[in-house]
Amino acid sequence: MRIDENFDLTLYNSYRIRSRCKRAFFPSNENEFITIFEKYGKSNKVILGGGYNVILSKEFYKQDFILIGDCFSKVEIIGGMIIAEAGINLKTLSELALENGLTKMEMFYDIPSSLGGAVVMNAGASGEEIKDILLKVRYLDLEDLSIKEMEKHEMEFEYRNSFFQKNKNCIILKVWLQLENGDVEEIKKKMDTILEARWAKQPKNYPNAGSVFKRPKGYYVGALIDELNLKGYKVGGAKVSEKHGGFIINYDNAKGQDILDVITHIKKQVMDNIGVNLEVEQRII
Repeated sequence: MRIDENFDLTLYNSYRIRSRCKRAFFPSNENEFITIFEKYGKSNKVILGGGYNVILSKEFYKQDFILIGDCFSKVEIIGGMIIAEAGINLKTLSELALENGLTKMEMFYDIPSSLGGAVVMNAGASGEEIKDILLKVRYLDLEDLSIKEMEKHEMEFEYRNSFFQKNKNCIILKVWLQLENGDVEEIKKKMDTILEARWAKQPKNYPNAGSVFKRPKGYYVGALIDELNLKGYKVGGAKVSEKHGGFIINYDNAKGQDILDVITHIKKQVMDNIGVNLEVEQRII
């Protein structure tokens, strides 16, 4: 297992915030996960998948980071079922589904997330969510360092929420997805359409971590921010995207605190002027 001291996290978060941690672990199998917690303790550990939906608020972390990415991304396809480790990203998984003529993954194409992170937050778009194609997961329970499995109906899925978001001591290791056979050309056409639409609306040319806030009932976050003329509002190197108000971009070497300060301002303005309490979707570390 690879272990790095004083590790640079800049390329491990999609905001590209410059940050370092005391020590980083790169487990490549389930036994190495268990070894980390047996040998180095259960406390003071941060689990990070692809770093797509996180805000690194500090320039240096005294905690150890466990990075689940390319080193933990094996995948197996059996008929219409995909069995994949938590570190694989949704884009790669969608492309594998396409190659195998499997549909139901198209909407997740270009959603910035690892598979494990997608399950934790029940990622989705346009009314489709990862729970719709999920069968079960395999996870490490830190209470007794045992490997367990859980069926979908036990996972307490809600909008951008799940059992695993509420229970931080359970680390997703492997996911079973049930897809369907489809027409390759139709699947590719849908993926291209989704990609084109997202690039047209979203600030893909600047580092960001996707939608900052959960959608409040009865409202659209982008519309609220437009109404309050908050597009372009900036603190340090962080700015509300002029292209889509629901995104904050790192346009000039932003620090994590810059992003948090922008969030604080948006939340206050929306509450004071419209009476809506925006809930942050991204994970603040």
